[in-house]
Amino acid sequence: MLGLWQETLEASPYYRTKLRGLYTTAKADAEAECSILRHALDKIAEIKSLLEERRIAAKMAGVYSDSDPPRKTMRRGVLMTLLQQSAMTLPLWIGKPGESPPPLCGAISASSDYVAKQGDKVAARVKAVDGDEQWILAEVVSYNHSTNKYEVDDIDEEGKERHTLSRRRIIPLPQWKANPETDPEALFSKDQLVLALYPQTTCFYRALIHTPPHRPQDDYSVLFEDTSYADGYSPPLNVAQRYVVACKENKKK
Repeated sequence: MLGLWQETLEASPYYRTKLRGLYTTAKADAEAECSILRHALDKIAEIKSLLEERRIAAKMAGVYSDSDPPRKTMRRGVLMTLLQQSAMTLPLWIGKPGESPPPLCGAISASSDYVAKQGDKVAARVKAVDGDEQWILAEVVSYNHSTNKYEVDDIDEEGKERHTLSRRRIIPLPQWKANPETDPEALFSKDQLVLALYPQTTCFYRALIHTPPHRPQDDYSVLFEDTSYADGYSPPLNVAQRYVVACKENKKK
């Protein structure tokens, strides 16, 4: 039967033309659907941006909704849940054919002249109570173009601290997840040194990539530096793309 169809197709220009027309129609339908989906994603991004602007305005005015309580009343469990939700809802970068992922997509760093906006989450290097320096998860309050310094709030309400930091002490977090299936170059590679948010904390620590994500919804598997283990590294722990950034320091010897 298949052989008869092939013979008919080969013998008839009509069927070849018809098949070509079906392919063309299917391609056009797929492109139209893709355009609709991109438009929908743009609208979702606009809505999220508006909600974030309202949250920041409410915070500055001292007014909070039930879903975003004041820092002084936020329980740690609630904070951890919010951080997890932020990681899960980070949009996936979906580029057009041949389009490269932009800065702040996955492992791609921000451009040298990039300035994080008010409300953006960043990794900030601050001095701890004991005098040691550590990387914490923080929220941008403002940026002074005259001094080239940020004001950031410690995201952990237990800290209740505001820090004034130079740009070199700030690392913007990714604004899109990279898709391992289409843009693997936008992900950190195995054994690459990074700063990763330790699970159930608001602090970043040095770690090695153990396994990069294989699917868009996957996390990184990382090995945190930990001297309590014989090889100097913790067992593999999962950390979302949202909370893994480049580490400019050298790998420990």
